[in-house]
Amino acid sequence: MNTFAQAVLNGFSQGAIYALLALGYVMIYKATHVISFAQPALMVCGGLFSYHLTTQVGLPFWPGLLLAMILGALLGMAVERLALRPMVGKPVFTLAIITIGVDIVLRIGANRYMGANPRIVTFPNGSRQYEVFGLSITHQRVALIAVTAITVVALVMFFRYAKAGLAMRATALNQETALAQGIRVGAIFALAWAIAGGLATIAGTFVAAGSAGMEQNTWIIALKALPAIIIGGLDSLPGAVIGGLAVGIVESLTAVYQPNVAPFLGANFALVAPYALMFLVLLVRPYGLFGTREVERV
Repeated sequence: MNTFAQAVLNGFSQGAIYALLALGYVMIYKATHVISFAQPALMVCGGLFSYHLTTQVGLPFWPGLLLAMILGALLGMAVERLALRPMVGKPVFTLAIITIGVDIVLRIGANRYMGANPRIVTFPNGSRQYEVFGLSITHQRVALIAVTAITVVALVMFFRYAKAGLAMRATALNQETALAQGIRVGAIFALAWAIAGGLATIAGTFVAAGSAGMEQNTWIIALKALPAIIIGGLDSLPGAVIGGLAVGIVESLTAVYQPNVAPFLGANFALVAPYALMFLVLLVRPYGLFGTREVERV
């Protein structure tokens, strides 16, 4: 039972990273109806921003993270302005392909900066261990869970009370109606990308603060957020959080129990377990657990 609980706790903390990335995916999709495949690159660049500011410039972790979030938000806005804004009116599929190209270009630049050595962000007292009811968790993971919770609450308050948040909700419902009400839809698109860039920076920073640091293949972590948004629903922010946590827990439990229970599935089945969960959910709920069912009149 202790092994099970420890695996769930580890998966929950890892799922917090997936939840942050999934929120970025959903923010962009709700505003623009485009699935952004540039999130892996935004995560890597955000982690490298934090690395450079804390290691090369010498800022403390938290001020460095805050400044890196601003840089990540500006990068997201630049992507929207330079790569996607000129393609307004084109098919959604075309825009999605463009985000793949943006991802490749940004990751090439990031890889040239990284080189062959991992880039590790030093988290203050990150390796300190806490023991609770026989379960162990590091100080860095506690901070990750806390930051994710604060971020989710901040987004809820933003969408409920902020004028820009209400405008973003209106744009997500109907862009033409939002335009008719005087909402600057283009600015909302840029804001959505900025928030997604900031969220990706938080996730990338905590990935870089882990034991492995930021490597050239770390971007694969961001792909785990794709099953999360499909499971939770492409247009659901609560679904993104729940989907991210579910993916993390399933991945952790699979890594612990699958080698003994079903060794015939292979040594790395935990890597594909989130996609298996996504497939099962789609069989029952094609729009995800919290996604909006589209109604078409014939």
